[in-house]
Parts: sequence; structure tokens; C-alpha cells
Amino acid sequence: MTAPQIILLAILAIAILLQALLPSMRVLIVSVAAGLACLASALLDVAPPSSILAEVPWDVLIILVALGLLSRLFAESRIFDRLAVAATRISRADPLRATFVFACVMYVVSGVVNNLTALVLVLPVLHVLLRLMGTSQRYVSWTVAVMLVACNLGGAATPIGDFPAILLLGRGSMSFTGYLLRAGPATLLALGLLLAVVYFAVRPTLDVPRDVISARITRAVMEALHRRVTIDARTFVPASVALTLMLLAWLFLPAELGIGPETVCWLGAGAALLASSRLGERLARTGIDGEAVLFLLSLFVMVVAVRRTGIFEVAARSIERLPLPAGAQLMVFLVLAGLLTGVFSAGPSMAALLEVAESMTARLPGPAVYVGLALSVCAGSSLFLTAATSGPLAQALTERANLRDIEGRAVRFGFFEFLPAGLLSFGVIQGVALLCAWFLLGR
Repeated sequence: MTAPQIILLAILAIAILLQALLPSMRVLIVSVAAGLACLASALLDVAPPSSILAEVPWDVLIILVALGLLSRLFAESRIFDRLAVAATRISRADPLRATFVFACVMYVVSGVVNNLTALVLVLPVLHVLLRLMGTSQRYVSWTVAVMLVACNLGGAATPIGDFPAILLLGRGSMSFTGYLLRAGPATLLALGLLLAVVYFAVRPTLDVPRDVISARITRAVMEALHRRVTIDARTFVPASVALTLMLLAWLFLPAELGIGPETVCWLGAGAALLASSRLGERLARTGIDGEAVLFLLSLFVMVVAVRRTGIFEVAARSIERLPLPAGAQLMVFLVLAGLLTGVFSAGPSMAALLEVAESMTARLPGPAVYVGLALSVCAGSSLFLTAATSGPLAQALTERANLRDIEGRAVRFGFFEFLPAGLLSFGVIQGVALLCAWFLLGR
């Protein structure tokens, strides 16, 4: 390895490690590291900062901002409050049914809006339900953990659900339809397998008492609490029409027109905000997640600087030199991707690993590499509570809910409470990722 490769790779690796260890300072850490990467690139004659900034995938950032604003519109319409209440009604205040119903609701919601928005809207309703029907430490740990994993799977199911899939769409690695038709069924399979194992093997409701009268009271209270919650049609209709038109454009617009997914997203979100009048203006001014944009921009800058040294091609050639068939080499890469994501989280891992994946597509089918990578990143983000963007938020919301078991003891949800479900979820999703990649290799 050359000196520029060592120095720039060290800046990227140290920044990713520090932001994982100190999540409360992650934006500052990666921002300063990005500046150091630009400085080192200029001094080491790798590339001037202007050249690095020109190679940043701005289209991906546009998609993230536009989808974030559209998510805020849906949240303002209170559609997800109604979905959460419907989930409560369907669950009938039965503990096991509630686990499965809320997991499915979270899967659907996170396929349309980002994971943080989905969690903020749905999890508090579950907390109220848990407090009313009585619970236990084991049941809360598994129920909230399964919801988090379902959130990750829903985000990976569609090209607009979460950052790894959005990155593939924005960079043109896969088309909207191509990703959806391959990743959607795979994530559904993973969710089904996970819920089956929880139902038949884990059985988290064994220590939760069941009382028909208590269940009826719980349902009545939940209905009373949310009786006045109605959908704001003035907000919901423009947002849903815009999203529908965006989906149709992504599915059917000919590539020859040169209208990329970022343009569709930009215009669709803009039209929805414009139709919402004053609310749209307020969200355009205050609703942009500047923290996420700055964090990802800094990551992209570091990744571009490292890529200009040729280190990602070296990594790809190292995998190619393994004494294994090409398909087996891909499996090794996917397992490593899952484990690295578990340590460094989804965003940084996907941004760096996609460069290696693109080199591997020169001799392997693109869908097998890209979909396998997205699912492996999903598996890794489900391994530890700290690996998922929504993990610390779920912990904070659950601790703030002040839940107690039937004996009055405080119920916690942290790293070790999540770990058993995380290990199980990683094994299931990583296995599905390998199976999906193997299947796509033969297509």
C-alpha cells in the first residue's frame, strides 16, 4: 500500500470507529475527518478538494432530503396514528398478537418513510398498550427488538425506505423496479422466518398473564385515547398523490428521457409541499434533517478521497485472489459486510462497501452483488442496538415510557436486552441475504 492509501484509509477508518463509539458526537467527528481527508488529498497530490466535491453523489442527498420532507408531510397528516390504532384493534390486546401486528405495521410504514419517523410515530402507541395490558421484562425486550428489526427490513424492502437502498437507486446501480422485485420478497421471507422462530421457539409471552376482562378494558381505553385522532385530508391527499406519481414515474419513465430518480423525487416532494401551502413552507424551512445531510456528505467526501487512491480496487482484487469460486467469494464479502455493519452501522458501511461491490460487478451479476449487499447491511444493522440508526432512539423512548412489569419492577431496554433478538435476527437476515445472492447468481 502507498502512503496516500494508508493515510486516507486511516482517516476514514478512525472516523467511522470514533463515530460508532461516540454517537453523540458523530456529526462533528465525521465533519472534521472529511476536512482532514480533503487536506490530505491535496497535500499528497491525490486530488484537489474541488475534484472530490464534484464526485460527491449529490443526487443521493437530494433524494434523502426530498423523501424526508415527504415523510414529514405524512406524519403531519396523522395517518400513522390511525395505523397504530388500527394495529391495536387488530391485536385485540393479546400480547403475542400485538408483537406480530406491530412488527408488520412497522415493516410497512418504514418502507415508505425513514426509520426514525416510523419509530417516533408507532412506538409510543405500543408503549401505551404495554402499560395497559401488563407486561414483563422478557416480553418488552423481544417485542421492541422485533419491531426494530422489522423497521430495518421494511427500510431495505423498497428503494426509498432507507439509506442503503436509496444509495443504490441514486447512483444508478439498480433501477427502482429491479431492486423492488428482488429485495421486497427477500425481506418478506426474512420477516416471516423471524416471526416463525419467535412464535415457535422463543415464545416471549410465557410469563405474561392473559385476562379476557383486562384485554377488553385495554381495548376500550385505547379507543377512547385515540377517538379524536382523524386524518388531515388537506395534508394527506397531496402527499399521497405525489408519492403515487413518483412511484409511477420510477416504474414507467423510459431511461432514454434522462430524468433520474432524484429529479422525480425533487419535483414530487416540491409539488406536495406547494400544495400544502403554509405547512409546506414551514417544513421546507425547518423540516430538513441537517444532521443527516451533513453526516452523509462528510462520509461521501471521505469515501471519494479514499477511492481516488485506488484502495477499493485493491480490496476487490484481494477478494478475487481467494482460492474460491467467484460465487463463494461473493458470499465471503457479504458475510464480512454484515459483520462490519454490526460494528460501524449501516450508513458508513454501505458508503464504503459499495465501492468494493461495484468492482465485483465486473465479473458477477449486478443484482446478486447489490441486493446481497443491501440485505447484508440490513442484517448487520440488526445485530446490535447501536448498529441501527433507530436503535438509540428506541432505547430512549422505551426508557422514557417508564414501563413496569406486573410486579412493579422497572422494565429496561438497552444493549444487552436487545442482544438475543439481535443475534437471532442477524442469523436469519444474513442467511436470507446469502440465499438471495446465490439465487440471483444463477439468473
